[in-house]
This record gives sequence, C-alpha cells and structure tokens, in this order.
Amino acid sequence: MGLERIHILPTDKTPEVILDPDGIIKIKGRYLVLNNTEVPEQIKSWIEDYLLNPSESTVVIISLEYLNSFGTKILTSTLREISKVILYNKKFTIQWYYDDDDEDILERGEYISETLNMPIKFIKIDSIGDS
Repeated sequence: MGLERIHILPTDKTPEVILDPDGIIKIKGRYLVLNNTEVPEQIKSWIEDYLLNPSESTVVIISLEYLNSFGTKILTSTLREISKVILYNKKFTIQWYYDDDDEDILERGEYISETLNMPIKFIKIDSIGDS
C-alpha cells in the first residue's frame, strides 16, 4: 500500500494543492491565510510519508495569483520540508509561475528562494492569456 495522491480543493483564501507520490506537487490559486503560519496537518503528514520513499525527481509547481505574508511563511516551511529529498540524492526543482505584470508574486518567490538558499526556476506567463 503506497502513498495516496491528495487533491485539496481551493477556497477563496487557500490554494488548490495536489500532492502526487510520483513527485509532482502543485500549489495554485490564492494564499490569503490570516493569523496562522502552520502548515496544514494533511500536507505536513503527507510530506513526512513521502520523504520515507521519495520519487527520483520531485517537482514543485507554484502558480499563485496572490500570496500574503502568512501564506509566504507556510509556503516557505512546506518547501523547506519537501526539499529534504535532496538528502536522499534525489532531484528537486521548484517552478514558480508568475504573471508578466505581477512584480509582487515574483518578489515573494525571490524572497523564498533567498530564504531557503535554493534556486527557483521563474517562469513568466502572459497575463493576457494563451492567445
């Protein structure tokens, strides 16, 4: 019995989160958490279990339209925990998608990259759409 794939649906204040044991972790939407910097228990325990037998390559895909300071702290803690896969000689990549005109999201990503002292691949997306 292996680790289950978890899909947490978004709310108006929390992002959609997909935790896939094949090494794909997606965080998408809005992070507007107030007065709380704890990583949600469901996510924390999944990561603990994942680290027992991580995939050869772990990719975290982040695509947020809004991220406040509490959300930044939670995201930083989550990424710090997931990045422990490198201790097992596994590949670890963070892909940070941001809108062309959204300096705030880009700056938060750069801040997290500096805080964790790990590279993040920043990918600009056209805010107009895919036309």
